[in-house]
Amino acid sequence: MLTLVLWILLAVLSLPLAILALVLWPLVWLISLPLRLVGITLKGVFDLIGAIIALPARLLRGPQR
Repeated sequence: MLTLVLWILLAVLSLPLAILALVLWPLVWLISLPLRLVGITLKGVFDLIGAIIALPARLLRGPQR
């Protein structure tokens, strides 16, 4: 009998949390998507700046064998 009560209590407590997570997960994903795009853009900009800074050294080093 105690096991049944614990299972019912678990279902009552975790079902609303599960439904809440299912509803909120797409909203969190939509909010984080622009931030991810900004991060990808900034990484590209920093990689470009690093390549521009390293270009004179690569040119002076000559061709690789």
